[in-house]
Amino acid sequence: MIDVTKGADATKSKKWPWAAGLLAAAFGAFYLFCGFYSVQPIGALPEGVTAVVWRESGEPFFNSADALCLERADGVSLLCRGMAMAQAPTDRIILRLPYWRFAYLESTDGREYDR
Repeated sequence: MIDVTKGADATKSKKWPWAAGLLAAAFGAFYLFCGFYSVQPIGALPEGVTAVVWRESGEPFFNSADALCLERADGVSLLCRGMAMAQAPTDRIILRLPYWRFAYLESTDGREYDR
């Protein structure tokens, strides 16, 4: 009598490394080419937003208007925040998500600024 289950297990075990490799490559590509851009809840956007965006070279994985202010002006002000939001990557948005506080805090090194 022939054992058919033995062949099925061998085929299944050969597919597992391929699936794991493909999943790792997908996560790697996402990390290299995509990122998260968060806008903290403020008057203009009372609920806030986090967007998955195509990243430009040198852009961090987690980014926000406040992070740009910290990088360029060494502080967050209403004027700087408005100028940074005018430069937001609206043309590179892949997916809009609800506000994700974790992504915002990652972009500002754990600091939260007044709304």
